[in-house]
Amino acid sequence: MTKIQSTCNYCSLACNMDFYVEDNKIVKVLPTKDYPVNKGFSCIKGLNLDKQNTMYRTMKKPLFMNGNGERVEIEWEDAFKMVAEKIKNTKEKYGPDSIAAISTGQLTLEEMALVGHVFRNYVGGNMDGNTRLCMATSVVAHKQSFGFDAPPYTLNDFELSDTIILIGSNPVVAHPVVWSRIRSNNEKVVITIDPRKSETAINSDFYYGIKPKSDLILLYTLSNLIIEKNWIDKDYIDKYSENFEGFKEHVKKYKLENVEELTGISAERVLELAELIHKGKRVSIWWTMGVNQGYQAVRTAQAIINLAVMTGNIGRPGTGPNSLTGQCNAMGSRLFSNTTGLYGGGDYDNEKRREAVAEALGVDSSIFPTKPTLPYNVIIEKIISGEIKALWILCTNPRHSWINNTQFAEAMKKLDFFIVQDIYDDTDSSLDCDLYLPVVSGIEKEGTIINTERRLSKLNPVLKKEEGTKNDYEVILEIGKALGMGKLLDGWETPRGAFNYMKATTKGMPCDITGIEYEDLSYSKGIQWPFPAGSVLVDNERRLFEENIYYTPNGKVKFIFEDVAKNPLSVTSEFPYVLNTGRGTVGQWHTQTRTREIPYVQGVISKKAYIYISKELANELKIKDEELITVSSINGQSRIFTAIITKTLPKDQLYAPLHYIETNSLTASIYDTYSKEPSYKYVPINISKTL
Repeated sequence: MTKIQSTCNYCSLACNMDFYVEDNKIVKVLPTKDYPVNKGFSCIKGLNLDKQNTMYRTMKKPLFMNGNGERVEIEWEDAFKMVAEKIKNTKEKYGPDSIAAISTGQLTLEEMALVGHVFRNYVGGNMDGNTRLCMATSVVAHKQSFGFDAPPYTLNDFELSDTIILIGSNPVVAHPVVWSRIRSNNEKVVITIDPRKSETAINSDFYYGIKPKSDLILLYTLSNLIIEKNWIDKDYIDKYSENFEGFKEHVKKYKLENVEELTGISAERVLELAELIHKGKRVSIWWTMGVNQGYQAVRTAQAIINLAVMTGNIGRPGTGPNSLTGQCNAMGSRLFSNTTGLYGGGDYDNEKRREAVAEALGVDSSIFPTKPTLPYNVIIEKIISGEIKALWILCTNPRHSWINNTQFAEAMKKLDFFIVQDIYDDTDSSLDCDLYLPVVSGIEKEGTIINTERRLSKLNPVLKKEEGTKNDYEVILEIGKALGMGKLLDGWETPRGAFNYMKATTKGMPCDITGIEYEDLSYSKGIQWPFPAGSVLVDNERRLFEENIYYTPNGKVKFIFEDVAKNPLSVTSEFPYVLNTGRGTVGQWHTQTRTREIPYVQGVISKKAYIYISKELANELKIKDEELITVSSINGQSRIFTAIITKTLPKDQLYAPLHYIETNSLTASIYDTYSKEPSYKYVPINISKTL
């Protein structure tokens, strides 16, 4: 029996697991004991990675939708030739902007880099990723405030903090390994701010039930109160920040006497929260999708950053304004997908940066795009308007996961050619594509992943893939060859080659990883960036900004703020309730294509869409527990859900898990101004009994 250490490719923690393999079969899976992220613990998803593609097998050959509406097997060479011809013909006829691709944060760093090289550098098309759905807000907030997309913390800060504030975050369900680390901290106070009394809120010391999307008002009011009481770190502000006086003047508009009406939290409780922050010696503030997925999300994230900075809670153990990522390699997507910026960070219009990346890759800088990709929402809109003709989806399921997902269904019908690359041929997106490209799962792949705390870890092939099957890297590479890239693919033949190219692009950048050798990541504890050449690894858990130097031109963190915007979709008499969405259970993941293969999960979850409704509203409308109800959205869609009565919601709010396609049929096409991240957390609805 052989033990193989690899990385879980579900969530952003990227835990390491030990796979015990015999005769190319996984006998058991155990969490890696001394890995700094999970320390011998794992959630049910990681422990069941051996179930991937056992109930639903990977096909060996591509499927082509013929003229009769039937899917027929074709040879790989024919598929590569077809993709290349369709892309080249479309580009020749309509231009490069008529072609688009959408990737995922579950691809490896190397796969991200390669598809960026093929599709952006060579084809010249637009390519975004489903990282736009979860982390774009934090990316923009970091760039504007810190000067670079730089989550400052290490996960060990959960165990070092004496005051842990969770905003729009539910780690009990979404990041159970994080919750285990919070629980192991015996000196902490846990504070949760959330519209519903989530599983995390129930287990917190303090819970603040906030009105949906009033976070920014609360944070500005809280900041004003702390400034008025002089509970700030003036020395830190003066030495290491910029524009605090402007922020101080700005938040004077947010008075304590108005806070309860606007946020649902009383003035007394806001004062209580301010005192908890003031008394804390090591305060850490953590946010996830409850903040990121909003119509004014970037400014909300920056209000958290401002609060941490002005109280001196950054750069020290147990502190920080800390954004928890969603997917395992969202950080790799952010830095190495070549979509919104150049490999390793930097803008497309920065000639010095273009030349540095070109030198690292051994190419002419003219190959690089001259502007960022169109964001996800614009890609979909341009498909519907007829401007984008061909789309390549890589290992994501937007027919289900995209906001207002009937819009994506409409887009699918408008495409001249639609390619889906996935480990399953029966996803909501792949069922109706023109060409399905089957790939193996992560337990048969090689590459690297960057987790939420900037830690690079190795994805080692646990099983040998079957003869005739292909992994994502091989498929992307073969498409590049079929397109005629020739010498532009020199050095890209293997994931190791792609890693070394990407490593070279980071030289001198905040995310410098020139000191990391590809082979050293196997059977290691992972390495956080930055790690430039010549570095010696002293500590396995490192945070940023300990020297109080930021990545801005003057080295100071910026206070960034803006007036609170009017909600673009307020409730009405016709749609008087608010729908919030999020995770359902620990065992479910996104659109359930993978976790449906875990028997323990399938045995306890609902097979049909359900929605939580407050006991008070259910009584008023005479709705019984587990009764079918019709939910109608302001976006014009209606769907049937099973009503689950709960005491964890205010009367006028409902909550539906995102794992069911019905949920995102109801969400509306609203996006943050700066990040273009969808506002999944707020949509006006109405409900009625199903006849």
